[in-house]
Amino acid sequence: MLDFRHRDLADLVEQFWYQITHLGTPALWQIVDVALVSYLVYRLLLMVRGSRAWRIIGGVVIYLVLWFITDVMELRTIHFLLEKGLVLGPVALVILLLPELRAAIEGFGKLGFWPERLGGGEEDVSAKVIDEIVDAVADLSTTQTGALIVIERSRHMPEIEASGVPLHANVSTTLLESLFYGANPLHDGAVMIRGNSIVAAACQLPLSDSPLRPHMHMRHRAAVGATESTDAISIIVSEERGSISVAMDGRIREDVSPAQLRELLSQQLRPERPTKSRLNFGARKERDDEKASVG
Repeated sequence: MLDFRHRDLADLVEQFWYQITHLGTPALWQIVDVALVSYLVYRLLLMVRGSRAWRIIGGVVIYLVLWFITDVMELRTIHFLLEKGLVLGPVALVILLLPELRAAIEGFGKLGFWPERLGGGEEDVSAKVIDEIVDAVADLSTTQTGALIVIERSRHMPEIEASGVPLHANVSTTLLESLFYGANPLHDGAVMIRGNSIVAAACQLPLSDSPLRPHMHMRHRAAVGATESTDAISIIVSEERGSISVAMDGRIREDVSPAQLRELLSQQLRPERPTKSRLNFGARKERDDEKASVG
């Protein structure tokens, strides 16, 4: 083992390297095993932080503490009941955490080296279509008309498409604005865009359990929910404030200007786009209370 009485950093590094090089193959695999498990636990905690699952995990910890205390204090009846509950614990956790477990499994597809390539990749979006979307969003923002647009990328969402009214029409500013006009029966729900076409309107999206700011309501929650298990991009126009928000990868950013929206869509949807946008998205399950400028 390392001798931590040595305070010299070089000695510590030398001793550590000696231990690693003399452990042998089985011990090295044990280190790799522990490192992988630690990383998976870390990712799991990041995924559930601030969500309903986080509260469930807290309840489980309290349950185990009570179980231990009743054993130490020899409260046999309560301890017996708590111990019997442990038998059903794994099954109960699977049922309670089913949405989070499904999201975690789907999250493996975001590692970037299989589904998009095997599935044929995403359809290219022309620069003209991006301009049409941005112009429509800018006009809707000016008139404070609520809107929710979901741009599908490499992962198709047939269940969401099936929940709406099929259109399969070319993307245009006029059509997008008319779809969200208050008297239009299709104004409720989301408009789904695939490639250069509007495939459906009035679509129902899954709602996110992530904590959002108080002024964000169902439209924002649905926009985030659509991006938590897919690589879609959601654009939201608030009917109360007229502000434009963008959701990606389960994260949302407010007060996006039309110019910033055009830049983001060009980066993410055009073939020559960079891999990352310069828009600063907040943490998925944390409130971003800072009113920082975007970009």
